[in-house]
Order: sequence, then structure tokens, then C-alpha cells
Amino acid sequence: MIKFCVKLVQRWLPEPFIFAIILTLVAACLAMPICHQTPIEVIEHWGGGVWNLLAFAMQMALVLVCGSTLAAAPAIKRAISSLAGIPKSPAAAIALVTGVSAIACWLNWGFGLIVGVIFAKEIARRMQGVDYRLLIASAYSGFVVWHAGLSGSIPLTMATPGEALTKATNGVLTSPIPVSRTILDPHNLVIVALVIVAIVVTNTLMHPKKDVVTVDPALLEEENVAVVKPDKANITPAQRMEHSKLLAWIVSLIGFTYLVIHLGFRGGSFDLGSVIMLFLFLGVLLHGTPLAYVRAFTKAATGASGIILQFPFYAGIMGIITGIGASGICFGTVISNACISISTPTTYPLLTFICAAVLNMFVPSGGGHWAIQAPIMFAAGADLGVDPGLTGTAIAWGDAWTNLIQPFWAIPALAIAKLDAKDIMGFCLIDLLITGIIICSGLVIWAL
Repeated sequence: MIKFCVKLVQRWLPEPFIFAIILTLVAACLAMPICHQTPIEVIEHWGGGVWNLLAFAMQMALVLVCGSTLAAAPAIKRAISSLAGIPKSPAAAIALVTGVSAIACWLNWGFGLIVGVIFAKEIARRMQGVDYRLLIASAYSGFVVWHAGLSGSIPLTMATPGEALTKATNGVLTSPIPVSRTILDPHNLVIVALVIVAIVVTNTLMHPKKDVVTVDPALLEEENVAVVKPDKANITPAQRMEHSKLLAWIVSLIGFTYLVIHLGFRGGSFDLGSVIMLFLFLGVLLHGTPLAYVRAFTKAATGASGIILQFPFYAGIMGIITGIGASGICFGTVISNACISISTPTTYPLLTFICAAVLNMFVPSGGGHWAIQAPIMFAAGADLGVDPGLTGTAIAWGDAWTNLIQPFWAIPALAIAKLDAKDIMGFCLIDLLITGIIICSGLVIWAL
């Protein structure tokens, strides 16, 4: 079964940019007959959405580049190298990478995504006989729990008071839903724990006994960016500033002070922006001088090309899915209504999860899901007597689940690992099937 899935993906899954183009065409061709929209309307919806992810694309590019630059700091490289020496067999390496990635992604998805892949890459550099494709797939598979974790955008949005919450849910939620009823609900924690155990076991068992695809450790060696300090006798004022440790310490102190104030005294959340700031200023501090950080940052920036190219296309797809033409019908609403029409109080969370999973292939964004599903699903759930915390959690799990086979979120990881999506998605397809059984069962039991 594993060989079949790997070969299937290798044969049929194109490069992520081509995949984005195909999804664009599929969304456009479905929107016209289903929503009774004209080709001109669909094109306008697409063009109107293309630039809607610019801020998020910048954040994703920065989390990739700043995370990679931080990992290139000498102190961090030594720490990762020490941890990478713990596993003594390929199976242990796969299990450790999966567990570390999943726990880190549950704590914060941006942190977990980057740290998991960097850790996996270091293990591949140190250990012979471990399948590199599966190692990176294991690091990415932990991403499946992030929307059910502490940085899940949908549960955190539900826990945020204000008029925006009431407006987004068409008046259904007049008060916030605490995370004790979503992220920290015992039902959700059990599902998370079972999913993590399942992917650890599954990934370990998937390691091939023969035909292992390894990588030459020399190819994974990071090229050191030499920063030669000028001779003290001939150093200029500009060069003194470039090589000044004091400037690096001052700017890092400013950044850390803001984070302490924001998180400790202002009640701010440890969101993607906070992760980027942590990576950025910790990287400046550990590289020692401004010039050393600039050189390492410039080298790491080449990996962000996939994000810059593909994110506008996914924003365009979101425009098609959410666009409303003269017919007054939205494609995302059609999908949501189809699930509602066959729901009962017991099956509603399951069908909500499936609906969100399908939408995630076209709209791989928690914010996009919230905009499409919140006005419809919470109202229908309230009519059926379903706890809104369960409804929101079902949407969050659906948004996370199909990320296992959606290359959108894998772009930063693949850029660091220097692999293509088809190299890892065959293994992720197996994880998708196993975790899908657990999540579906958990949601049904929760609804009883």
C-alpha cells in the first residue's frame, strides 16, 4: 500500500506551482455551472482575490527565512547537532522527528514547521541508512495537529470577544467560546494525543527495509558565510558599525523587550508575528554582528521563491470560492449547504469536518475557512443543538487534515529540505488515511 501511494504521487502529483494552476482551473470550471456565474465574473473574482494574501505571504516568507537564518547560527547548529545524535537507528530517527514536530506544531505551527524540518535535515546529515523522503514527510506530518493546538486560528478567533465574532457568525455567537471548550476540551486533547501516537507509529512502520532513498550528507552541509573582520589599523567607521556586537545586542534587546510587554503585560497571543520576531532577534543576537546576520539572511532568502510565486495564485482561488456573482450564490456556501442538508445532531460535526477538508484543498487558510463557513455552519449547528465549540473544532480539524496532501503549507518545509512535494506526499497520503479514521471517530463520539 505504501509503495502504491508513493508511486501514485510520484506519477501524478506535479510541481506545486502546476498544482496551484490546476486547482485554479478546477475551481473556475466548477464555479460557473454550480454558482451560475459567467466566465467574466469568475475571472473578476480571481483577479480581485490575487493580492489578498500579500501580508500573509510576507509572514510565511519571513518565518522561513528568519527560521533558516536562526538555524544557521553557530550555537543553534551545535544544539541541533547534539539532539540529532540521540536516535541510533532509522526507526528511532523517524519516531523522534515525528514526535518533536507534532508537539512543536501543537504549541505553535510556524515554530513547529521550521524546527521540525531543520531537525530532520540534521539527522539525515548525521545518520546513514535513513530514508530522507520519509524523514522530511515525518517532520511535515506533525503539521496535522496545528489547528487543534494553541496557535489554531479558528479556535482563537472564537475565543476573541467583540462585534467581529457576532458579525462573522450571523449573530449566533454573541459571546466568545473559551479555549476550554475547543483546544483544551478533553475530547479534543484525546484526539490530538491519538493522532500524534498514530503518526509516530505509522511513520516508523513506513520506513522501507530496502530501496531506501538516502542523501549524500555532503549535499546537506550548509555553506558557511565567511565574514572577515577588517584589520583594526585600517577599519572605517562604517565597518566598525557592521561588525559591532553592541548594535546586535541593542536591537535584540529592543525586540525581546517588546515581546515581553506584548505577551506578558498586554495579553497578546504567541502568533505568527511573535514567532517571526523571536526568530529574527534571536538570530541577530546569536550571529553576533549585524553584517554576519545580513550575510546569513541573504543566503536563506533564496528558499522563499516558492512562497512568493504561489501564494497569489492561492489567493486567487480563494477569490473564486468566496466570490458572489449576479446569481447571489457563493461556491463555498454551496459546499457547506450540501453538508448541512444531510446532517443530524450526531453526524453534523463529522460532515462539517469533511466539508472543511474539501474546502481546504482550494482555500488552505484558516481565515478563509472562517469567512466562508462561520456564517453558515454555526447557524445550522445551533438549529441542530450542536455545541458551537464542537462545530468550530470540527472546522479546525478539517482545515488541518488535508494539509497532509495540500502542497501549500509544505512549501517552506520543502524549500529547506530541497525536495519536491511528490517526494513526501506519498507517505503523507498514508498518514491522511490513518489520522482521518481517528479524527472522524473522535468527532462522532464527542457529538454523542
